[in-house]
Amino acid sequence: MKRTLLTILISCAFSANAAYEQAHDPHAVGGLPSMTCQTEIIDPPVPPGEIYNPNGYYDSALNKGGDELKAALNAIISTGITKLPYSSSSFDVWDALDITDEDPNNSNNVILMYSGRSQAKGQKTGQGSLGQDNWNREHTYPKSNGGFNDKGAYAYTDIHHLRPTDESVNSARGNLEFDEGGVELTEAPGNKKATNSFEPRDEVKGDVARMMFYMATRYEGNDPKTPDLELVPSLTDNGTALGNVCTLLKWNQQDPVNQFEFDRNSKIQTIQGNRNPFVDNPQWVESIFAKDCTQ
Repeated sequence: MKRTLLTILISCAFSANAAYEQAHDPHAVGGLPSMTCQTEIIDPPVPPGEIYNPNGYYDSALNKGGDELKAALNAIISTGITKLPYSSSSFDVWDALDITDEDPNNSNNVILMYSGRSQAKGQKTGQGSLGQDNWNREHTYPKSNGGFNDKGAYAYTDIHHLRPTDESVNSARGNLEFDEGGVELTEAPGNKKATNSFEPRDEVKGDVARMMFYMATRYEGNDPKTPDLELVPSLTDNGTALGNVCTLLKWNQQDPVNQFEFDRNSKIQTIQGNRNPFVDNPQWVESIFAKDCTQ
């Protein structure tokens, strides 16, 4: 299959603004120098089952499976990390999401994960004028459930699982774990909420699953203030684990990696220093996590 070589320029110019108060965390925007970040996206998503190994990134994980593969991937994606501040007068999570989730058709906007809405980057919590329709930062793996509810925790500011979401939709999801069923959200059609679970719209089901598989591989209890994160088939009394792994396995198959998700992965490597191996090689999900689905 012929692949297209893509080069993108990421604009990282930020202007000075007055300090403002975010709903949960202060985000003081100081005068940042204008700069241009450049990254090269080598390939589009590869055909299913084909190994994608950019610049030998996964060399030490090749020809492995199961727990051995998971351990190899953990070592790879835990190396060379730049931990961003959650809120800062310098480059922080807000600024990173402006880049990673930028609307490909409008560089002034980001795409909100659950609603799919394209919204101005400046219309964020504490700075925008849209009230509950401002966007904020969703911890897709809930920080309270995961036991990393501390800004010093690596998982707290890991942009692989932080996504822009509508304020009220973020609030509706809360810290619910992932499964199918429930009542559709009027504000975000396709997303459903049940008593103890949340189902995202079809277009991002795979994205959500692969973020959760990343978190359960990246965090094995070796990072300060972040416990060992695991995926389980239940939805209650899980401690720091998250369910439902059986549903997440299905979503990984149902919603393949698209160009937006692939490009986001490459942008994150430029900013944070690591990749999500399950965006690059979604077939590794079954090898590592199928055994955890015990229903």
